[in-house]
Order: sequence, then C-alpha cells, then structure tokens
Amino acid sequence: MTDNVYNREDVLEKYREAGRILKIVRAEAADMIKVGNSLLEVAEFVEKKTMELGGKPAFPCNISRNQEAAHATPKAGDKDVFGKDMVKLDLGVHVDGYIADSAITVDLSGNPDIVKASEDALAAAIDLMKPGVSTGEIGAAIEESIRRYGLNPITNLTGHGLSQYEAHDNPAVPNKHVEGGFILKEGDVLAIEPFATNGKGLVHDGSWAEIYSIIRKKPVRMPVVRNVMKQAEEYRELPFAKRWLQSDKLDFSLLQLEKAGILHSYPVLIESAGGLVSQAEHTVIITQDGCEVTTK
Repeated sequence: MTDNVYNREDVLEKYREAGRILKIVRAEAADMIKVGNSLLEVAEFVEKKTMELGGKPAFPCNISRNQEAAHATPKAGDKDVFGKDMVKLDLGVHVDGYIADSAITVDLSGNPDIVKASEDALAAAIDLMKPGVSTGEIGAAIEESIRRYGLNPITNLTGHGLSQYEAHDNPAVPNKHVEGGFILKEGDVLAIEPFATNGKGLVHDGSWAEIYSIIRKKPVRMPVVRNVMKQAEEYRELPFAKRWLQSDKLDFSLLQLEKAGILHSYPVLIESAGGLVSQAEHTVIITQDGCEVTTK
C-alpha cells in the first residue's frame, strides 16, 4: 500500500484529481442509465470522458445488473439495453497510476431498500475510518447496517487497498464482522464497497469474462499472440477490457496468454441464490484524525 501520502503533496493531489474526474463522469453516466438505453454507450462514454478530463480508466467501466455483483462490462458491439434492472455502475480513474474507485446503484427495478442498505453501510463504514481502527470493526459496521434492512451483505467480496497502478491491493476490507484485521494508519488509501442482497450473500464465478489483467511477463512465440500481449502491456497491471484490443484472433490469443499464466481473467460475479445486488463505494485516504473521501 501507499504509505504516508500526506507527506507527499504531489501524490495526494493526484489521488484528489482522480476523484474529481470520477465525480464528474459518474454523475453524467448515471443520468444515462434509463430503460432502453445502451449499456455499451454508457461504458464507452465513461471511458472516453475520463480521458477527455485528463485521467485514464483504472479498469473498464463495470455495469453489473440484477444478480450480477461485479466484473460485468459490455462486449464489443454489445446490443444490450437497460430494462427494469438494478444497475451497479462501478468506475475507476487514475492519474499517473493513483486511483479513484467508486460505485453507485441506479435502481430501475423498484427495490429502493436494497439500494439504501448498501449506501447506509458505506456511510457507517466511513464514519468509523481513522487511524487505529481495524478493518474488522469496519466490516462489523457494514454487516450490522445491511442486516438492519433484513438483507445480507455479500461476505465473499471485500473492499481493498489502492496504490500506484494497483487497483486491488492489501488490506482487504470485509463486509462482515471478523476478529482482528488490519489496523488503519494515516496515509492508507482504501476503497470501501459494501454489497447488499436479498439473496444468500455469496457470489460465484459466472461462465464468461470480458476483463483481464497482466499478472506476469514472459516471452511469447506466436506473432499474433505477441501482438495482443503488446496491446495489453499498455495497461500495466491494471485491468482492461477485451473490447479495448484489436486482433483477428483475439479469443485465441487471450486463451493462450491465460494458459501461459500471463493474463488473469475476471469472470462476472453472480449472487449464488439469484438475489438482487446493490453496491455503494467510495475511495478514502486516512488522515491524522479521520479520513478524506476523494470520490464524494
């Protein structure tokens, strides 16, 4: 994790600038989420607007619906449109690798309590965040807040640390009570993301993935596969979308890179009982006596 960012004004300002860009993009994209509108148009707007404002996507725009909790992003040429869905819009912006990560739920399904549960849990977690507090205490506050609605937190998803070019760093921030945990200190940067559901409170991998990241580098012999790897290297260790790459043999090349242990895929995560899922997320920097929310 990035330590003591409050001792480096240049780094701190990059985290803040990423948050400022994200807030603008998030507000405009949320207004586009309406029944009949295109998922792909929203995702492409998010990624293009992010760059127009001087940032870069820290990961592909996630648009997960209903029982999908995370890692859903449109395919190239996707024709899907929004229906009466519970829509999670999860955005990441980076400035020189310093990341802002935030998510909101736009409810077109008529289930406001599920949305409110994750929002209240996020607020409860942020209220606690300061040096000396443990991630276990934060998880307990999230769980208690969600269960107050008669709903379940998704317990096998967590918040996470953020550091330069690392969108999922330590520590994990649980969405349930755990004993002990990581003790927060000034300068820690974290993304807090409660998920609430009327399902079982667990997710499993779906059967498809549109998001990848490089996990190791090693030589690749086949020119067509090497070309895809070169494109992927532009994103360093950050996740990227399959639709961002160009190749006549893209599926084949991605499979070869995954088999070689060079790429990691992120399957869409599905609530195991088919429940509706809401998500709320902000990025916070721990300060001397509390926290600064960069994405609020």
